[in-house]
Amino acid sequence: MEIRVLQYFLAVARERSISKAAEALHLSQPTLSRQLKDLEDELGSTLFERGARQIRLTDEGIIFRKRAEEICQLVEKTLTDMTSDDKTLTGEVFIGAAESYLFKDLAIAIKNLNRNYPLVKFTIVSGDGESVYEQLSKGLVDFGLVFGEIDKISYNSITLTETDTWGLLVRKGSEFADYERITADDLIGKNIIISRQSFKRSEITEWLGDKMELINFVAKINLIYNASIMVEEGFGYAITLDKLVSNENLKFIPLYPEIHSSLNLVWKKYQMLTDVSKKFLGELEKVVESK
Repeated sequence: MEIRVLQYFLAVARERSISKAAEALHLSQPTLSRQLKDLEDELGSTLFERGARQIRLTDEGIIFRKRAEEICQLVEKTLTDMTSDDKTLTGEVFIGAAESYLFKDLAIAIKNLNRNYPLVKFTIVSGDGESVYEQLSKGLVDFGLVFGEIDKISYNSITLTETDTWGLLVRKGSEFADYERITADDLIGKNIIISRQSFKRSEITEWLGDKMELINFVAKINLIYNASIMVEEGFGYAITLDKLVSNENLKFIPLYPEIHSSLNLVWKKYQMLTDVSKKFLGELEKVVESK
């Protein structure tokens, strides 16, 4: 199976049309159709359902698309890593990052590295801890920015010096708008939006205690922006971290007793770091040590 054929498959999955994909790939339609048929024969699976106007992926095709995307991303990343020039220090650093105001430490390190090595590029992929660790395990990112305890056997880490504060995001004018702090009792019977990761985090579950079963968790999210829109529309309130949303119609109120979480940059142990990745780590260590 060739990478080129995987890219053909992804183009057809994206365009939902062999003719449109063939045009985008600068191939003839019969050539592309033959490549897809050979791929299906090789896999022993039917990847597409061919309709009158467009084609769509089968269940097997959906699974294969995810794997094909991961393989192509990994190949692209590997090529980027292997073609870096030691003299000019070119290359790319891939980071999976949880949402946090403390990302500013990484932003400073990125800025400082770019000042000295302007050819270095960065790809930042936002997500919750679960998705970040998944990307790390598959080699799709070099580093992950995550909350909580670290598996010291599997990962190296740098802990950022500051901590994040948990609270409730509410709409101004709502019943909580004048509160200075939020207790677990306040949330009983309320519509609460929470991130998938936070719902499982020990700090949050311990803070809620036996009140957890009395709270109406109406939505689980992985990034806060969409949750903030739901809060603004009056759908509910969101348990989140401070300084993630800048919206004049919303207010952040700390939880009580207070909950603070530390943030860590992690990377796989025994991982062969590229020169640009090593330089980035050095810059981040300088930022952390300066605080």
